[in-house]
Amino acid sequence: MAKVLVATEKPFAKVAADGIRKIFEEAGYDCVFLEKYTSQDDFIAAATEADAIVIRSDKADKAVIDNGKNLKIIVRAGAGYDNVDLAAATAKNVVVMNTPGQNSNAVAELAMGMMVYQARNQFNGSSGSELLGKTLGIHAYGNVGKNIARIAKGFGMQVMAFDPFVSKETIEADGVQCVESVEELYSKCQYLSVNIPANDKTKKSINYDLLMKMPANATLVNTARKEVICEEGLKKVFAERNDFKYVSDIAPDCASDLTAHAGRFFFTPKKMGAQTSEANINAGLAAARQIIAYLEENDTTFKVN
Repeated sequence: MAKVLVATEKPFAKVAADGIRKIFEEAGYDCVFLEKYTSQDDFIAAATEADAIVIRSDKADKAVIDNGKNLKIIVRAGAGYDNVDLAAATAKNVVVMNTPGQNSNAVAELAMGMMVYQARNQFNGSSGSELLGKTLGIHAYGNVGKNIARIAKGFGMQVMAFDPFVSKETIEADGVQCVESVEELYSKCQYLSVNIPANDKTKKSINYDLLMKMPANATLVNTARKEVICEEGLKKVFAERNDFKYVSDIAPDCASDLTAHAGRFFFTPKKMGAQTSEANINAGLAAARQIIAYLEENDTTFKVN
């Protein structure tokens, strides 16, 4: 009997956890939950007998992977997978997957909500501005970017996108203007949604020079990863431009250095993009089904390593 470990420091919603358990039980798998653990050592120890692991934002590091003597697959219930040590997994022939698209609407709605919050001066009672007629740039036109475009058009925004991995025809089929470079995107858009993954090419790529290209009263919205922002450049932009605003789904390491610019930034206390009951359920059930499909049929559709 295959054993599955669901390791979630931030647990799935009950309905999602019950659904995950049911899927594995019907497949004849033994499913064990490790929830709200306070030490990485607990995760490492729990991985010992697991054939498969489901995680959320949990760190599947080398110690976890090496200790999983029977481990064959790790599925990150969500889109980002930089919390998994891919090199360690590949070295042990452990397949790593994500569940793309399952959280995308939740993240998109959060991005738009943060834009409204900042446009209305963080609801402080003063006169703000509207999103109608403003130009929104989408940096990476994947599942989240597509949903942001859909919602933004409902607000009456003009939408542009840059993504070197998505064709112009695909972007423009959605009624979105495709631009040729990231520099063009930032220079033309008052609102800019960052949706790129964190990897060796993108870390710190949102830098001073790029941010300074943004037009007056610019707002940068980051629902991706804090690592893609060059924080030294961000601090310099805040110091030099009193019209620049930054809202993010995760606080930068330099957050305490920005207190002098109160009202021009907002950070969620914990990453909230996927924190809806719907996304919780979608990603959790998808992760369970992908594990079974891999172990039973060698389906590697969502493999990322």
